[in-house]
Amino acid sequence: MSQQLVSHAEVELQQADLAVVRKVRDAYDELKRQMARVIVGQDQVIEQLLIALFSRGHCILEGVPGLAKTLMISTLSKCLNLEFSRIQFTPDLMPSDITGTEVIEENRTTGQREFRFLPGPLFANVILADEINRTPPKTQAALLEAMQERQVTVGRVRHKLPDPFFVLATQNPIEQEGTYPLPEAQQDRFMFKVFVRYPSYREEFEIARRTTALMQEELTPVLDGPQILELQQLVRRVPVSDHVINYTLALVRQTRVGEPGVPDFVQEWLSWGAGPRAVQYLILGAKARALLYGRGHVQVEDIQALAKPVLRHRLVTNFTAASEGVTPDTVIERLLKITPTRENELTQDPRFQKIFAA
Repeated sequence: MSQQLVSHAEVELQQADLAVVRKVRDAYDELKRQMARVIVGQDQVIEQLLIALFSRGHCILEGVPGLAKTLMISTLSKCLNLEFSRIQFTPDLMPSDITGTEVIEENRTTGQREFRFLPGPLFANVILADEINRTPPKTQAALLEAMQERQVTVGRVRHKLPDPFFVLATQNPIEQEGTYPLPEAQQDRFMFKVFVRYPSYREEFEIARRTTALMQEELTPVLDGPQILELQQLVRRVPVSDHVINYTLALVRQTRVGEPGVPDFVQEWLSWGAGPRAVQYLILGAKARALLYGRGHVQVEDIQALAKPVLRHRLVTNFTAASEGVTPDTVIERLLKITPTRENELTQDPRFQKIFAA
């Protein structure tokens, strides 16, 4: 019965929004072409950034210096015709430095002094929070309030942030001194944790050729703010079957140590697993990914493709895992291998029956 309802909803989506779905696919292809004029490679990273944007999520980008993280984000904002703001996080950065502050100003008409709010760099569409782990927890908390509530509070007044609002925070994995690592509860606010890898030989060859010559590419905006808001609403309307939801729940609930049906290697390597927000972000991201690939429905492969960026910063490994060289990605890969993708295999497996009954 539920599958029939999903099929009916999918038909309605295709009838009402088929042109929009095609537009999303065409826009995605054009965005990749525009980005390729400046950024060499990093196709998977760009895809994950767009999925997070269309899902109203935020991202952490982790990679060593020199991998064009800042250039990638500023280029993306130009292709989307959005206002871009970069905040360089430092140990002496205060919350008011990013949210804004109130100043006393004299009214020339009345001669009276009054408070006026000066917006900070958070009042933009795309925010690059560069090296977020270098600033104290107080400033990190101010950024996270803006991410979650999409507003900032100065004094007793709440100021709404522009929409769309997209935060991309970067971290340097090789520097630990003078840093303030984000607590797990705050990392959970980010939809994705994206690893920016070293380029391949051919990609690095092209980077060296481009960046050492007189080359300047003109970018053409592909989408604007209102169009992105429309796409964010469309993502919410993409139907998802009960089977895909069950698969997502099975994948996430297997990470919770001490719960029924959890694999032995999870009990051995993890001290804490992912919460309900992981399920929500997996399904939302899968809906956005389906649209980027020109589909009006979600498949299991969409969940599998986003499992690592959604789960890796929500799994807390223990000392045993560290001593054996096991990372959260290792755990996720094993979970993907042992979780059946077919509906009958998933529902008839005794171990997963324990998980669903818990």
